[in-house]
Amino acid sequence: MAITKDMIIADVLNEHQDTVPIFMNSGLHCLGCAMAHGETIEQACMVHGLDCDALVDALNNYLGENA
Repeated sequence: MAITKDMIIADVLNEHQDTVPIFMNSGLHCLGCAMAHGETIEQACMVHGLDCDALVDALNNYLGENA
């Protein structure tokens, strides 16, 4: 299943725990905070000033290589 920017961060992490380093390296260090349980990838990227498309691409590339 492809990752999309409208997915909730916690849902992605529950399904793919091995993606934590990708989130961390992209600048999202608050994966355990309460907001991660109700915030989409796009919302988190907007708050942190990150490139959402680049993060989603990195996640999908990783999952494609490690499927």
